Amino acid sequence: MTTLQALRESAHRIRRYALRMGEVQGQGYVGQALGWADVLAVAYSHAMTLRPEDPAWEGRDRFLLSHGHYAIAHYAALIEAGVIPEEELDTYGSDDSRLPMSGMATYTPGMEISGGSLGQGLVIGVGMALGLKHKKNPAFVYNSMSDGELDEGSTWEAAMAAAHHRLDNLICLVDINNQQADGPSTKVLGFEPLADKWAAFGWHVQRVDGNDLPAVLAAFDAARALAEPKPRVILFDTLMGKGVPFLEQREKNHFIRVDPPEWQQALAILDATDPSTQGAAA
Repeated sequence: MTTLQALRESAHRIRRYALRMGEVQGQGYVGQALGWADVLAVAYSHAMTLRPEDPAWEGRDRFLLSHGHYAIAHYAALIEAGVIPEEELDTYGSDDSRLPMSGMATYTPGMEISGGSLGQGLVIGVGMALGLKHKKNPAFVYNSMSDGELDEGSTWEAAMAAAHHRLDNLICLVDINNQQADGPSTKVLGFEPLADKWAAFGWHVQRVDGNDLPAVLAAFDAARALAEPKPRVILFDTLMGKGVPFLEQREKNHFIRVDPPEWQQALAILDATDPSTQGAAA
C-alpha cells in the first residue's frame, strides 16, 4: 500500500521534473503541471496498473491525456513511473526528442493518444472502455482533461454515451483550475453547478481539493471500488503553480515564461519544502 509520505515525495519529484523541463525551453505549461502533480502522483504511484518496462502491455490501465498541452506534466509522471528515463527530460521540446511540447502518441512511450483539439479525450475514452468491456479486459481507462473542455459539446455527448453503456471501467479526471488561454474558465463560459450536471448525465461524481493528497487518494480509491455500473468522474479543484508562490500569484499563468534565473529560484523554493526532508507523517 502506498503511504501518504511516498505520494508527497512522488508529487514533489513530478513538480521538480516539470520545472526542469520548463527551464530547458525557457517556457511551457508549467503552471498546470505544478497544479496537477498531486493527481498524477496518486494515479501513477498508487491507482494504476502498469508495467513500466512494457508500456504497451495489454493488461495496463489506460491514461488518456485529453488536454495535450499538459504533456510536460505527463512526461514528469512517466519519468516518475520509470517509463521514461530521467535523463531524457533535458531533450524536452527539442528536435528528435521523444518529449515534444504537445503530447504525441507516436513519439512517447506511455502516451496513449495525441491530445490535439480539446474535447476529444473523453470521446476516445468511451471507445476504449467499450472495447475493453467487449474483450473482457478488466483494465480501467482514465481520461485526464481540463475545465476548458467543458465548453465542448463533444465532451457532453461522450458523457451521455458513457452512462448509456454503463462504463464502470471509465474514470474521468477533471482539472478545475479556472484558467484557459482566453481567461478564467468560468468567465469564458460558466459551467457551474458542475457536480450536479455530471450527476444528471448519469455519472458517479466526487469533487475534492486536487492539492490535498489524502482527499485525492480517497477519491481515486472510491472511484475504483464503486459497485454501481456507471462511469465515474472526479472533479479536482487545483491551484496553478502550486508549490511556487510567485507562480501561484500570477494573474495569467496558462503559459509561463520567466526570466532565466527564475527557474532556479523556483526550484530552490520547491526544494525548501521537499517532503523527504520534512519528516512528514506517513
